[in-house]
Amino acid sequence: MPQSDAKLETSLNAASASRSQGGGPAPRNRLLEPSDKPGPSKPVHGAHQSGLYIVATPIGNARDITLRALDILHAADIVACEDTRVSRKLFRIYGIESAELVSYHEHNAQKMRPRLIGRLKDGAIVALISDAGTPMINDPGYRLSAECRDAGIPVFALPGASSVLAALVSAGLPTDRFSFLGFPPNKPGKRRQFLDELAPLAGTLVFLESPNRLASTLADMALVFGARDAVVTRELTKKFEEIRRGSLDQLAQHYAAAGAPKGEVTLVVAGRPGEQPVASEDDVDALLAEALTRMSLKEAATAVAAATGRPRRDIYGRALKLKPEQPD
Repeated sequence: MPQSDAKLETSLNAASASRSQGGGPAPRNRLLEPSDKPGPSKPVHGAHQSGLYIVATPIGNARDITLRALDILHAADIVACEDTRVSRKLFRIYGIESAELVSYHEHNAQKMRPRLIGRLKDGAIVALISDAGTPMINDPGYRLSAECRDAGIPVFALPGASSVLAALVSAGLPTDRFSFLGFPPNKPGKRRQFLDELAPLAGTLVFLESPNRLASTLADMALVFGARDAVVTRELTKKFEEIRRGSLDQLAQHYAAAGAPKGEVTLVVAGRPGEQPVASEDDVDALLAEALTRMSLKEAATAVAAATGRPRRDIYGRALKLKPEQPD
């Protein structure tokens, strides 16, 4: 980053809503704003059609907002957001004062949707935003959009920042085919089962993950997926942005030793390779021995079969020889 640009950025701490499936509060999100605040931006003149506007907001750097997004946020009668405290910080930067801010998140969405639909039917302009990035990616906004469609209310998408796409395009892995899988399950057994189902996918895989679970998730991925390349992205577009590349096992070892990183994490993993190398018997036994230290015999056999491409019944037989005292 040019030195002059670096001087323009300062950090703002803001609470980030938890999306980690009950895994505790998500990391705090920092907005980077220009230190020389631009003052109120001028909305484009002219009438805006009533409807629901899905507006992407910056994932870190406040300058990553579009002119169209600012136009709609100035014109909106209501802005539905995850956390009004977070949104007000962005609004102060750009002098957005007229909109009514209301909370809309997974805990109150069922109660708030009828109120928002009612206002939309009365002709209001409603903008839906998230704390950071594009709404509806791993949040309940899609239900509001669906109900608007059913009620004949127009829905408009204003594209912009997204941690999923930012991580994908910076990872250096294939982008022609990919899947976004959200947060893996918290509990190890369910997480490995979840990963087993994804092992056959050939496209690049994109996940969100809690920093505190990152090392254990990478270790499970290394066991289930085998030797695949992966990229851990952290604090994208922010001052302390980090992109770390390596194999799944290398990354698992790094974060196990270094501890949980700070900030929000997006994880990108290579899809199933077209041709898998044939694992030797010694390789299979080594994988099984490691898996049996933290899994049941059945789980270990399933994971090693997925990682090596060998038939599960053959792997299960070898597992029985390694640990015959454990019934399954």
